[in-house]
Amino acid sequence: MKGNPELLKTLNSLLADELTAINQYMVHSEMCANWGYQKLHKHFEKRAITEMKHAEKLIGRILFLEGTPTVSDLRKIMIGAEVPKQLANDHAAEAGAIKAYNEALIQAGEVKDHATRDFLQEILNDEDGHIDEIEGLQDQVSQMTLPVFLATQVKE
Repeated sequence: MKGNPELLKTLNSLLADELTAINQYMVHSEMCANWGYQKLHKHFEKRAITEMKHAEKLIGRILFLEGTPTVSDLRKIMIGAEVPKQLANDHAAEAGAIKAYNEALIQAGEVKDHATRDFLQEILNDEDGHIDEIEGLQDQVSQMTLPVFLATQVKE
């Protein structure tokens, strides 16, 4: 089924966002593992895998719509040198993703591609959950203080 060319561009833009997020979360995960924060390591690793699944779904949808997935484009990866900066960078990335998915949903509706709109809604729901989890971690840092919070992240 031939997809709308502008919507295909948007899907490729979302794919670039997801590929960037995978890299950012993987680096944050490995940094936390290196620092001995195993819980945060697992948290970021799980998030990278979820973003990888989003990228896989976007590639599949682009191919279904007879487009060509562009996997060589990445956005600027924002690596945090410490946990609070990692969380802040990830929050910014997720907020950007939520905005982009909301705009893509509108675009899909305007071109009457309701199947793609529904598909995008599923990913948007995941992104909403991601930002909620990040905000929860940021709240814990704020309430516990950073040293106490990090002490809770050492064991699995």
